[in-house]
Amino acid sequence: MKTDELREKYLEFFETKGCVRQPSDVLVPAWDPSVLFTPAGMNQFKDHFLGKVKLDYTRATTCQKCLRTGDIDNVGRTAFHHTFFEMLGNFSFGDYFKPEAIAWAWEFLTDKKWLGIAPDRLTVTIYKDDDEAYQIWNESIGLPGSRIARMEEDENFWPASAPSEGPDGVCGPCSEIYYKLDDGSEVEIWNLVFTQFNRLGVPPNNLHPLPSKNIDTGMGLERTASVLQGVPTNFHIDSLFPIVEAAAEVCGVKYEYGSDHGRRLRRITDHARAAVFAIHENVYPGPKDARSVIRRLIRRAVLDGYQMNLREPFLYQLTSAVADASKAAYPELGQTTQRVSEAIESEERAFFSTIDGGMKRIGNLFDGMRAESSVMVPGADAADLLTTYGVPPELVQTLAAEQNFTFDWSGFEQAMEEHAGVSDGGQRVLFQTGPLETLKEALRETPFVGYESTEASAIVKGIITGDGKSKGDEGQLLSHLDRPGDAVHRLVLDHSPFYGESGGQVGDTGVIENEHFTFEVIDTQRHASLIVHLGKLTRGKLSEGETCVAKVDVDNRTALARAHSATHVLHHALHNHVGRHAEQQGSKVEPDRLRFDFTNPKAIPDDTLVQIEQDVLAHVAQSEPIRWDTVSLETARKAGAMMLFGEKYPDPCRMVSMGEFSRELCGGTHLTNTADIGAFELVVEESVSTGTRRIEALTGQRAKEHREQTQRLLDQVADRLGCQASYAAAATEALIEDVRSLKKELAAGKAAEHSAEFQFDPRASKASMTDTSNYNAVRAAVRALTRRLNVAIDDVTDRLDALLADRSRLVSELQEVTTGDNLTADDLIASGVSIGDTLLVVADTPGANANVMRGWIDQIRKKSKGPTAVLLGAAQGDKVVLVGGLSRELVDRGLKAGRWVGDTAKVVGGGGGGRDDMAQAGGKDPQKLPQAIEQARQSMTEQLRGG
Repeated sequence: MKTDELREKYLEFFETKGCVRQPSDVLVPAWDPSVLFTPAGMNQFKDHFLGKVKLDYTRATTCQKCLRTGDIDNVGRTAFHHTFFEMLGNFSFGDYFKPEAIAWAWEFLTDKKWLGIAPDRLTVTIYKDDDEAYQIWNESIGLPGSRIARMEEDENFWPASAPSEGPDGVCGPCSEIYYKLDDGSEVEIWNLVFTQFNRLGVPPNNLHPLPSKNIDTGMGLERTASVLQGVPTNFHIDSLFPIVEAAAEVCGVKYEYGSDHGRRLRRITDHARAAVFAIHENVYPGPKDARSVIRRLIRRAVLDGYQMNLREPFLYQLTSAVADASKAAYPELGQTTQRVSEAIESEERAFFSTIDGGMKRIGNLFDGMRAESSVMVPGADAADLLTTYGVPPELVQTLAAEQNFTFDWSGFEQAMEEHAGVSDGGQRVLFQTGPLETLKEALRETPFVGYESTEASAIVKGIITGDGKSKGDEGQLLSHLDRPGDAVHRLVLDHSPFYGESGGQVGDTGVIENEHFTFEVIDTQRHASLIVHLGKLTRGKLSEGETCVAKVDVDNRTALARAHSATHVLHHALHNHVGRHAEQQGSKVEPDRLRFDFTNPKAIPDDTLVQIEQDVLAHVAQSEPIRWDTVSLETARKAGAMMLFGEKYPDPCRMVSMGEFSRELCGGTHLTNTADIGAFELVVEESVSTGTRRIEALTGQRAKEHREQTQRLLDQVADRLGCQASYAAAATEALIEDVRSLKKELAAGKAAEHSAEFQFDPRASKASMTDTSNYNAVRAAVRALTRRLNVAIDDVTDRLDALLADRSRLVSELQEVTTGDNLTADDLIASGVSIGDTLLVVADTPGANANVMRGWIDQIRKKSKGPTAVLLGAAQGDKVVLVGGLSRELVDRGLKAGRWVGDTAKVVGGGGGGRDDMAQAGGKDPQKLPQAIEQARQSMTEQLRGG
């Protein structure tokens, strides 16, 4: 049976049992802080199990995309482990229970209409005390007791070991179904979880029956396909083996199951599939959270290629193979192969550039172990290699074995647990607790009525202390609040016109009040289906159960709507001028300000940015209507609505349309006409990460103010630099180059003549002019200015003032150097004295800097016929610089310039040192320089005479 056929048969079977087929949840559920990746089919139904949402159905079935890295070290080595996999599941929310779940599982597995597996191939396990499950398997299904194994809580209870170890909360026994392979070994293919208890406290008697029992089952699609197809490993099933073969071809090696290359090719297959599905959902490789996991998977695959002698990117070439193998269930993968492969190739190329360094670090680790006669690779060192350089532990272990070293796996695992940035990709805290969860269980949701009105009568349903942002501090529920002040609290109403932050749009502000109190809302957030109002009590006493009026700040809401509607228009313009690959990667919508991240491999040229902005302004000028409709997902698709990959949309959904040019699924608040966007000003385009760019733009009054600021800036720059506004950009560049040149002169100790004030001559520099009558030209010049100065537009004049001050200081210091430059090496030799066979020169060299002093010391050593000892010093403002040098003969006698200079520096309140033949130090007390010079002379005289 083909994998696609198995998936469809499963879903079809449970539909016949009254289960509602639901789509797979996204691989990375951004709205769920408890997980990085979706680890199981039940994850999207957590609130259904807890009764915290309105149940539109009580039975469901899904095929869920999952990603777990807890067993990552077994991938490729064993027959059945993956990081990315698909989980078939059927679920009951207070509906059917053990008899049906067990009977239906047996029917699907053994009935010839469905899978037709021979019953004698199947055995089961149950929790040791679950007599009910035993009776069903034994008496109803007819399995003999010899094929029903009772297991401990660490094996057949969910969560594992919950009765004795916790956590508190819903839990229950499991029953696992195993398939016997031809060699007699068994593989688990299905797990039935019977959620029937609420755990409270420590045993005994801590498992309390739930009034509403649930079913959560999971069948591994790949595992079941492998036993049905009679292949030795999941990687040989029809949906995976083509990727294995493609990997072998790309890597230029033959696939042999039992070889090292075979293991590497299987792991490359798994990691490529995981990366393609994740990046398709806009989870690009990066340094943190889910992105760090994808980076780790790509780098592990690259290292496998490296061990097969590949030195150029190769993994990206498997993107199409993954899409082709998955097209029956996930045809959307074919729409993003270009951007996905580009992202993988970029990460590969970056890692290949550093991989040799990682191998070198492993070599250094081994060298250190040999020096210390160690035989075990420290786990902490291996964890550092992984988290810092992306070197997987199995590579370290493999190379260690070649050197007859062992590997500290327990120490490695402990170090990884302590490393905050690494996730196992599985569950963190599956079911949340706290006052907001209590309210969610009672209210289930806060209906949002803000599309229709910005003001509504409501009832206070919950008062919670704090803003909920402090880790470990979830706050406390209060019955009333009667202390006005600056302390932030949270309110939950029975319904609300306030928009809670989501989809990139920040939350509304406003007031909630009645005759008894005023609560100033400073932010609005969402906690799952609840709208949470953050703010301060400014008047009176607020009590739970009170009726009040919730009033949104209309001006702020309108400014948000301007920016949000402009974001949709900008997205359309990007597709027109950059390409369809410029998909949204993230956004933030604030009052009259927007930030939009999108996929693009390189910077957008200034002339294209102008075209994008003009495109947006054209739609503003055309006064096109904006409307929103609640439609089915299928209707939205047929209408061409833009749907972001990785987003999970409700069905029916809210489709926002702008004229005939833009349709997007969006829950945010919008204007009713594009003309109301008013002004639009594209402020900056910059890199966020590899393959991702960011545009920031302004709307409304903020856009107008920014335009005026931009137009003023060239005049302000010109005023500071003494030139015409048309030459402001060129004069800024000239100032930067002038400061750089002055620094080089000062470092070399040789100065040319410089005017005290900066002077710009456009004829001498052949500078290009800016057409100040053309705003686009002015803005391009200002953008170039800000990029060149590496500051925001608001900080340009301050940065120029700092550069001018630097220039003035450098010119002054160069004048001092020029004065000191009257000395020569011959002058210094003439001032020296002979101590035995050695020339000793110790002198104050006013105006000289360290470079000049080192130059003189080198000249003295070359010109002197015998050994030399030289120490020179100079006051520079409120500091002292000392440089000393010894010839090789004196170093061979045991003298050290570093010690000589360091001891001298203590006299002037400083310190320093260096090599035995040349050293430098500094001090803070120029008045004591003569004393330091004298001590240096006496000290070296004594050393020379003593030698």
